[in-house]
Amino acid sequence: MHYEGMIIRPPSEADSIILQVTVGCSHNKCTFCGTYKGERFRIKDDAVIDADIQYAAKHLSFLRRVFLADGDALIIPQARLVRIFSRIREEMPWVRRVGLYGNAKSILRKTPEELEELRDLGLGIVYLGVESGDAQVLKDIKKGVTPERLIEAGRRIRSVGLKLSVTVLLGVGGRERSMNHARATGELLTAMDPNYVGVLTLMLLPNTELGQKAQEGRFELLTQTEFLMELRQMLHYTHMSRGLFFANHASNYLPLKVRMPGEKEKALTTIDEALQGAVRLKPEWLRAL
Repeated sequence: MHYEGMIIRPPSEADSIILQVTVGCSHNKCTFCGTYKGERFRIKDDAVIDADIQYAAKHLSFLRRVFLADGDALIIPQARLVRIFSRIREEMPWVRRVGLYGNAKSILRKTPEELEELRDLGLGIVYLGVESGDAQVLKDIKKGVTPERLIEAGRRIRSVGLKLSVTVLLGVGGRERSMNHARATGELLTAMDPNYVGVLTLMLLPNTELGQKAQEGRFELLTQTEFLMELRQMLHYTHMSRGLFFANHASNYLPLKVRMPGEKEKALTTIDEALQGAVRLKPEWLRAL
């Protein structure tokens, strides 16, 4: 397989064929993210993509899912994306699901009919990085989108029968906007009603704008207790009709897997017990991105 740079994928795609169709991220301005710094976004040549599909068809036939990397494969123009999906179907007819990252811009550039076309060709899930539902926090981290547009994008994915998995980020609002960020994010998730929510905890990186701000004393990272309080506030304001609310990423201090809505109250109690010191938190040395 022709991999370039740093390849990332959602935890749930661990057993998928990773097919890199783009290099980098089409936005690449978020202040907290250092994944693609210095990497210019581009779509890979069709010949390279075809060669990787053929390799996967020959050597990876025991895998039943495909994930299209890198940061935002959905931004690929529809005709080229349809070609990629068609080649996957032709060469690997056993594949049950294709997943990819999308952002609000790339999702809303696709009409419902175009998304349905991709769905019919095998697209099953879209991963959307939300980070926050607070308009000020989104502006501060240079997400390039408003809460309203994020909700619209999420609802468009759900409306055409695709699964939606979103990620949100504890601590990204700093100490000043912590509770505003948590409440607004819970309210956004309620409005969007995704199938899956993945909660991550902010870890500052030195090669990011946010990491530099923290070093200069212009951003305050939360304490363990404050992260837990933010998680509790976020979950409290999140009302999902069904689905899973995960806080079990390697970056989290308190791993949670909550089947919504039935297990929500139990999870809130667990957080309360952790705040009281009755539940052991993950030690710092075990946390990772």
